[in-house]
Amino acid sequence: MKIAKDTVVTVQYKLSDAQGNLIEEGREPMVYLHGGYENTLPKIEEALEGKGAGFEITLQVEPDDAFGEYDAELVKVESRKHLPNPLEVGMQFEGTPEEDDGDESGLIFTVTDITDDKVVLDGNHPLAGMALRFWLNVKEVRAATEEEIVHEHVHGANGHQHDDDDDLDEHSSDAFRSHPLH
Repeated sequence: MKIAKDTVVTVQYKLSDAQGNLIEEGREPMVYLHGGYENTLPKIEEALEGKGAGFEITLQVEPDDAFGEYDAELVKVESRKHLPNPLEVGMQFEGTPEEDDGDESGLIFTVTDITDDKVVLDGNHPLAGMALRFWLNVKEVRAATEEEIVHEHVHGANGHQHDDDDDLDEHSSDAFRSHPLH
């Protein structure tokens, strides 16, 4: 079977930066519903369209086609008293404690630095501004079930039961998920 709209694709992958430094090697293959459902990056779907099991490719994706350029305006310094305790670098929050215009309410901010009274929150995707290199090997292609098509994601033992608020699956890199660019 060839990869087309409404097929479920199982892909083994490695993700590196443009210099070849490994960022992530999938322990488990990524399983996604193909066809513009925003379950992976559009450039990955484009590269795999019409291919079958056994197809292998190394694909470079520029920042504009991945997670956008790094936006310094998405870095905020907040008072530590507005954030919960305990607080650690790497913790994530939706929005900022003192949103001025509400535009940040859907953004995920990561704690990147903590001082005695201030916290640095970064709303950029961790891979923003980076050209990414994906090694992809298609392991399996199957027709999606009607339920998967209606829900716009893979179900069952070979896929992730995706909750609309769930942005990261433990078995597939966030780098594969399609995100609006900031």
